[in-house]
Amino acid sequence: MEEPCGAGAAAPLRGDAEEPKQGSVLFLGGNEVKSSAVVKYSSAPPQAAFARLQEKTDLKLPPANWLRESAKLGPAGTTILGNSKKSKPFSSFGMAYDFIDSVGNDVDVVSDSENIKKLLKIPYSKSHVSMAVHRIGRTLLLDELDIQELFMRSSQTGDWTWLKEFYQRLIDQKWQRKKKSKEHWYQKAILSKFLYYSINGDGAAQPVPSTSKQHQEGPVAGESDEAGRASWPAPFEMPSSLSEDPGASNQGLKNDFVRNILWTFEDIHMLVGSNMPIFGGGRYPAVSLRLRDNNKPINVLTGIDYWLDNLICNVPELVMCFHVNGIVQKYEMIKTEDIPNLENSNFSTKVIKDIAQNILSFLKSNCTKEGHTYWLFKASGSDIVKLYDLTTLCEETEDKYQNPFTMPVAILLYKVACNMMLKKNQNKKHYGTIRTLLLNCLKLLDNGRHPQIIASANYMLSELFQLDEPKKEDSTDFPINGNSDESYSEEEEEMPDSDENGSYSNSSDPPDDNKAVAIIKSVGELSVPEKYKSVHRIRPSCAFPVCHGTEERCRLVLNHVLEGLKSVDSSVKKEGDLPAADPSTPIPLKYEDESTSGGPECLEKQMALFLDKMGSFQKGKHSSQSGMIPGSWQYKMKLQLILKSSKAYYVLSDAAMILQKYGRALRYIKLALQCHDTYCCLCGSMLPEVLMFLCQCLTLCGDIQLMLAQNANNRAAYLEEYNYQTKEDQEILHSLHRESRCQVFAWATDLSTDLEYQLSVSCKCYEAAYEILLFSNLKKENPEQHIQVLKRMGNIRNEIGVFYMNQAAAVQTERVGNKNVSTTEQQLWKKSFSCFEEGIQNFESIDDATNAALLLCNTGRLMRICAQAHCAAEGDFKREFSPEEALYYNKAIDYYLKALRSLGKRDVHPAVWDSVNWELSTTYFTMATLQQDYAPLSRKAQEQIEKEVSEAMMKSLKYCDVDTVSERQPLCQYRAATIHHRLASMYHSCLRNQVGDEHLRKQHRVLADLHYSKAVRLFQLLKDAPCEFLRVQLERVAFAEFQMASQNSSAGKLKTLFGALDIMTKTKGAFQLIRKELVAESEQISKDKSPAEGVSPSDSSVGLNKEEVLKLLSIFESRMSFLLLQSIKLLTSTKKKIGGINEEEVVLKTNKQVYSLLLRATANKGLTLLERTDLILNLLEQLAPNSEGSNRGIQ
Repeated sequence: MEEPCGAGAAAPLRGDAEEPKQGSVLFLGGNEVKSSAVVKYSSAPPQAAFARLQEKTDLKLPPANWLRESAKLGPAGTTILGNSKKSKPFSSFGMAYDFIDSVGNDVDVVSDSENIKKLLKIPYSKSHVSMAVHRIGRTLLLDELDIQELFMRSSQTGDWTWLKEFYQRLIDQKWQRKKKSKEHWYQKAILSKFLYYSINGDGAAQPVPSTSKQHQEGPVAGESDEAGRASWPAPFEMPSSLSEDPGASNQGLKNDFVRNILWTFEDIHMLVGSNMPIFGGGRYPAVSLRLRDNNKPINVLTGIDYWLDNLICNVPELVMCFHVNGIVQKYEMIKTEDIPNLENSNFSTKVIKDIAQNILSFLKSNCTKEGHTYWLFKASGSDIVKLYDLTTLCEETEDKYQNPFTMPVAILLYKVACNMMLKKNQNKKHYGTIRTLLLNCLKLLDNGRHPQIIASANYMLSELFQLDEPKKEDSTDFPINGNSDESYSEEEEEMPDSDENGSYSNSSDPPDDNKAVAIIKSVGELSVPEKYKSVHRIRPSCAFPVCHGTEERCRLVLNHVLEGLKSVDSSVKKEGDLPAADPSTPIPLKYEDESTSGGPECLEKQMALFLDKMGSFQKGKHSSQSGMIPGSWQYKMKLQLILKSSKAYYVLSDAAMILQKYGRALRYIKLALQCHDTYCCLCGSMLPEVLMFLCQCLTLCGDIQLMLAQNANNRAAYLEEYNYQTKEDQEILHSLHRESRCQVFAWATDLSTDLEYQLSVSCKCYEAAYEILLFSNLKKENPEQHIQVLKRMGNIRNEIGVFYMNQAAAVQTERVGNKNVSTTEQQLWKKSFSCFEEGIQNFESIDDATNAALLLCNTGRLMRICAQAHCAAEGDFKREFSPEEALYYNKAIDYYLKALRSLGKRDVHPAVWDSVNWELSTTYFTMATLQQDYAPLSRKAQEQIEKEVSEAMMKSLKYCDVDTVSERQPLCQYRAATIHHRLASMYHSCLRNQVGDEHLRKQHRVLADLHYSKAVRLFQLLKDAPCEFLRVQLERVAFAEFQMASQNSSAGKLKTLFGALDIMTKTKGAFQLIRKELVAESEQISKDKSPAEGVSPSDSSVGLNKEEVLKLLSIFESRMSFLLLQSIKLLTSTKKKIGGINEEEVVLKTNKQVYSLLLRATANKGLTLLERTDLILNLLEQLAPNSEGSNRGIQ
């Protein structure tokens, strides 16, 4: 735990992790002022009790231990006793580096306690004030700017001449070095001796060797001009150590304070450095010790000094030792809260509080630009305080590196940004702040001098943009602010115009007014409560650029990456050894026509080489053409930048893919893989996440090649997109080519015009990704990626299999006549089959039953193509269903059944299940149809063929789902109706041709009747198959006629006749459909104004085959005529009454009438098809009631 200062405990060494503990809150005097102090670091040993010196001790005599190290004091002894060099010009930077967490966010001010005191005493003091002010986030860094010392240096080195001229011209024309008085050195010496006496304890004045006498006259240790000047770093120095570690301390940026304290004064948080000696003893655990000349009363300035020192260090009591001419007189103890009320030293703590708040507000409102050096100046004896922007003044005159603050500020900006980056995931709203810090840091740096920080800052800027996730941040998180690098535009109280200030000084001053950023007209204003207001107590959120899309985000990343790469490349010395390349000329993309690339065989070799190289990474080989030393900062930084650019290009490629810009997507993935190739060349060992990323790149590349293959129509547009290059991309490639040839992935990223080659490349990309997962053991750690790659491999193998299968089908179509199956076809079958087989294995290995079923289904389709090839080979003359066809159809059936087994049940994937069922039904149906139409009678008996046909048809029916409502339902109904029709026809045929075995004949008769009625029922459900329905009904009529021929009794014959006529009347629906089609066609013709006679009977209307209709109509008329004639004959000759004499006569009369009309119609050859259809409909209308009555009578 940290201890409040003065608590007596040993303070921790710097760097220890400590939890801050709040110091006490003091209420001082009648004016309540809140103050608390927490020691963040202390190098002082536990407080030693001070020794009270005896009266009359002579402080002019040095004690024996003067200026010597003491075990009691530890190494910081001389500093504790006030003998250290005075505050260095960069003391606040040293503290800021040590407590980087506090800078930019929690703390308002970082400074030496002496500077804080000097500022708070401005209204009371006539002495000059000269301070450098820097802004980092919401934190101000204050450092003394010793103008005298600066100009002494300027005289010797020529630096800062612009400031010296400016100072002389505007402020003090007769500037000369003011020497410190003898009195100053005398007072300093006796204070030092007094403090050494106080820790010595014996109070004896032991003389020391005479060499130390000079200290009484000369400056105390460390006060010489040389020592002072040495603390200023030369403006152009950039030591190598700093380039390696931007926090190096040999820039004078060391934290030299004995204590660093987090002091909260009212609402102001300050990180303060203090060297005040603190002792133990008295009623309190800690006291401060002061030496006063008894002849000089304490004034306000001294009182404020003592009070602030005690507040900052949280010391409750002050011990004052009075002397006259160096002879000790007496001691007095004063509580800290009593100091403001001392005689002659009365001051209001509330006023001090107001001064602090006003000064802070004034500085915060006006020191608005990060990276700029501001100069707060008050001339000795003047009431006016002015603030200048030295950076702007310096840039108007000379090189910015003439300002020695440039480097420390840049490094601090960089360090604060680094520190915030480490916590970036905790709070993304800081991204705008980090970006502003880094951009301001980059403005201050010169590439020639600071390549490492520039490269690193650019890398961090690129890291701020999230590439690996979609941008979820709301635009409200990052308010749009175009001026993000100067986003502290704080409203301030209106400052007095410069021309109003002419009255305060002599006539030589006015030119100065237009150079000052801001002016405090009178120091008295600082005592007025809230005279100066800063509306932004907290730094406003800096604008993070609102990217309107992935491409814009990636382009910003690549821009920073490029700047980083330029920095790295410029710092690698071996540039002269490289072949000169002009970044403005595009690097050739080596686009080759596939005719020269050697096709898939060549691809195999390239793939093997690639995998061989991948294997070599595991063994730790690497090579850089530019001669970067592995392990150097350039090497590490370039690796990081290259990997970042690779990721940016990957994201760009993915985005282009979503937009279906496949040429652009291929160009970006090519760049991503070229970056990756360079990374591989440089990197000794591949990290798992880098290999994982390579796997993702190759997977995406495979996707792109597949999409290019599937969208061959837009090839010209894709080629144009592919060959386009931005200047930025060319420059990044130029940097990559310094390290590697970038050709390892060329096989994967060429844009080919050959479909087969593109599909092969896609497949090889997935295979390469899979190989990487295998040999890097990433499979277990990334199961999701493993599944994705295998899915894609299965899919591409299906695509290639289908490609070869379609090619085989095309070759088969082109084959003329009855030529045998060609070798080409067989080769294509083999290729297609092996692709399907591998794809099925891929899907089965990840338990993807649905896709495995689809591939099994495709294999079944391939088997059917093989069967068709053998069928075509036979020719149609005397053709029979061959054993080869049977073999391949049965293989197809096996694959379809496997597909169904793979799915298990319909619920798994209804669409795929239905599709496989349909294909299976189709295969059985095709096989049965071929066996029926081209019966292999030379090999099998008729009965066996009929049995096989019947079995196949029934299996086809089993897998033909007529009940489930879907888009395929009408097809299924048509298929089922056709099957029943074919089976009925087959049994009808058997019955006609069969002799003997009455039992079998009866069975066939029943089956034929059953299948005919089922066929009729299904055809009736369909609205687009009137011809098929007619044909079935006519076959049923023929079947009835065949039965009637074998009947002997008139009653039996009449019953069969009326049954047949009933079948005929039921065809009315079919004729109505035909009539509807014919009317629609004639209306269309008249609309088109075409002559009706121009349409020949064979011309078909929408979905209607007229030739077929004419043929069926002729048969219908002849059969109807025959049945009517037979019925008239039978009804006339029979004596038997049919349900009463009247009914019989009515039926006979109607039948005669219909028969007569039918005969006249058939005799008239001039009737159109429509007229004939109308006539038939009319005749069926007349017959309908009679046929029903006749049937009733017969029954």
